[in-house]
Amino acid sequence: MLEVLKQNRWVLDILDITLMSLILYRFLLIIKGTKAVQMLLGLGVLLIASLASRYLELLTVDWLVQSFWAQIVLAIIVLFQPEIRKALAHMGEAQFLSFTSAEELKSHEEIVRAAVSLSNRKIGALIVIERDTSLKDFIEVGTTLDAKVSRELLLSIFHPTSPIHDGAVIIRGNRIAAAGCFLPITLSTEVSKSFGTRHRAGIGLTEETDAVAVIVSEETGFISLVVGGKVESRLDMGTLRDMLTDIFAAKKGKK
Repeated sequence: MLEVLKQNRWVLDILDITLMSLILYRFLLIIKGTKAVQMLLGLGVLLIASLASRYLELLTVDWLVQSFWAQIVLAIIVLFQPEIRKALAHMGEAQFLSFTSAEELKSHEEIVRAAVSLSNRKIGALIVIERDTSLKDFIEVGTTLDAKVSRELLLSIFHPTSPIHDGAVIIRGNRIAAAGCFLPITLSTEVSKSFGTRHRAGIGLTEETDAVAVIVSEETGFISLVVGGKVESRLDMGTLRDMLTDIFAAKKGKK
């Protein structure tokens, strides 16, 4: 079989081009809407400068650009570190092993009820629901609970007198894995200045993972849902329930 392919070089060329196209396409999807796009444009400008300096024989400029290209691999790792981590996290997870159980759906209803109660009382909250990407690293830095999800427990965790009310609650399946968890803050300049730390933390985590974040604003009482770094605000009970159902039903349908 391999000998046949070698004799028909055009088949290998088509396969080569197809694979490279798929890799480039997936890469562009990963960096779409992130700061990596501007960085990639900057690298493009440097490439043009390199070609122009050689053509015009600008020796000093050419030396400077070539010195940079010598460190290009390290520069890419540093500049695109969040995107690389996100891509590897998605590739490394065994998505086909997960599914949405009836108990998980019940826990989503408890989350909705808790969010509405917290909203009515203007108590801030950040509830994260784990999906395919593991949140183990964030769970480990919080206070381990491993408790069944319930409206009452969530209300007690986020009560202003609770010592862990400032952190995030992370839910895995139908269990509250941990509370008081610290999440990465988004560095995006496109995030509204009206968003506080909770919203920025929810956005930051969902930019790096496929988790879902339910946020209740302490100032306004508004309920928000964050997926993939995108925020849907001012949700009522029915809308929040429908959005969670759609997200996890879609996930189940792909299995």
